[in-house]
Amino acid sequence: MAKDTGKIKKEEENLSELENALTKTESVLQNHQKQITIVVAILVVVVVGYIGFKKFYIQPKEKSAQSQMFAAEQYFEKDSFNLAINGDGNYFGFLDIIDRYGITKSAKLANYYIGISYLHLGNYKEAVNYLNKFKSEDLLLAPVCEGAKGDAYLEMNNSKKALVCYKKAISYKNDFTAPVYLMKAALVYETEGNNEKALESYQEIKENYPKSTEGREIDKYIGRLSAKQLNK
Repeated sequence: MAKDTGKIKKEEENLSELENALTKTESVLQNHQKQITIVVAILVVVVVGYIGFKKFYIQPKEKSAQSQMFAAEQYFEKDSFNLAINGDGNYFGFLDIIDRYGITKSAKLANYYIGISYLHLGNYKEAVNYLNKFKSEDLLLAPVCEGAKGDAYLEMNNSKKALVCYKKAISYKNDFTAPVYLMKAALVYETEGNNEKALESYQEIKENYPKSTEGREIDKYIGRLSAKQLNK
């Protein structure tokens, strides 16, 4: 009986503490009701404003940007890179898309197109500049962007930075792009005399990407380099 009494007393004490806590909370809410109302009102305005901004400004901008960028994309696909970048006087180029629609996804993608275009035109510094502005988690575009930066750095005789970019491109483990950049990295290693690293890259192609174009030809690279190592 004494135990039950003690238990009941403990529960009453817990209930009393809870009531006191709730009373204090109510008091705080009452004392700061005006501030809380203002904060909630601000949050509502921010959320509603963001939704409105996105629906009535961003979305129409995005739709217009996609429409305007069509001609530049066509020029890009035809390897008319200057026209793709600068436009033809009638239709926008990618630079115009960035200038007029800078906050849209299309404008961000235009950085990628411009970077690749400059790479083909031999303007490697500008290629890297625009490719660095392009951020994507797309498993095709992201590695191609990194690989393109690697190509540009290699053309500028910066093999160290080229390898950094190739490694990042490889890290996406895309079945189409990884063997391409593994091969490029291996060739850079060979040029630098690092045959061990080159052989590792060739072996990775053989083991992980045997069905790729590079994988079907990789045995001759491995054989040549292995023989070269033995003849040292």
